[in-house]
Amino acid sequence: MNAQLDADQLKRIVEAALMAAAEPLSVNRVAALFRPGELDPEAGRKQIRDTLATLAEEAEGRGYELRQVASGYRFQIRQGLSPWVSRLWEEKPPRYSRALLETLALIVYRQPVTRADIESVRGVAVGQNILRTLLERGWIRVVGQREAPGRPNLYGATRGFLDYFNLRSFDDLPPLEEIERKIERELGQLAKPIANEQPANASDGGSAAETGEGESQPSAVEAVALAEVVQLPTARD
Repeated sequence: MNAQLDADQLKRIVEAALMAAAEPLSVNRVAALFRPGELDPEAGRKQIRDTLATLAEEAEGRGYELRQVASGYRFQIRQGLSPWVSRLWEEKPPRYSRALLETLALIVYRQPVTRADIESVRGVAVGQNILRTLLERGWIRVVGQREAPGRPNLYGATRGFLDYFNLRSFDDLPPLEEIERKIERELGQLAKPIANEQPANASDGGSAAETGEGESQPSAVEAVALAEVVQLPTARD
């Protein structure tokens, strides 16, 4: 039987694990680090949650934070400091096109959906490169096939999407009504016909609209909100 760890030692272990992990850690993952007797047999997971709360409090006012996302907890740089920290890397982060972000957001809000469902809302073809990029990023996955001719794939969003956008669950997504108000207030200039799009019956291609070349990168909320731009009265004016 191992000796039970005191609060300070437990905090150091949890902190070290969070810093070493390449992905968010759930309470269960953290609990699995300890052998029988090292945690209170009745309240071990509560000890871990209390330790995580302490670490979050101690990070206040520092350049990093302890953030809970869908897959668990992780240390991350505060968003307001990213313009400086990002200069450590010469490679710039990928920039995603409006077409890709609209496709992603439609999957998130209307899941599970098929490619045809997305095309019926957007009114233009969904290039295979868009779906491939979203699958490779781990933001969407195939969740089944629709009982219809050809058994088309049904797509849904993943925990990886939630983690990337700092969300704990899909319930944390802004309501569609709030998104529409935000678009009308701040993103009215984006409610224009999408340049270089192909009609829905066109073949797939790797156009600039799919790669995001030459387009600005929206914030996380704006990225999700873009799906509903095509729903607004001014979207096709």
